[in-house]
Amino acid sequence: MSEVRKHIVFHGRVQGVGFRYTAKYLAQSLGLTGWVSNEWDGTVSMEIQGRETLINKLLVGLNHGQFITIEWMDTKEIPLKEEHGFKVKG
Repeated sequence: MSEVRKHIVFHGRVQGVGFRYTAKYLAQSLGLTGWVSNEWDGTVSMEIQGRETLINKLLVGLNHGQFITIEWMDTKEIPLKEEHGFKVKG
């Protein structure tokens, strides 16, 4: 199966440290690469790369966090990058 890369902006109660680190560990456990970062406006941005079915598993897992409420996401597909690992920024 081919890989995709997506840029996702999460809206809702998402800017706690728990969101970023939950995203990091879920992504690593699924073999996904990319990064996640808090933004000045209260949203969280993520670029995630891997098989689409695994990215969907990550999104489902994130939305089950006790202190996380994803109200909506803005998502767009972007070009693949040669990247290793998953990083938490800011």
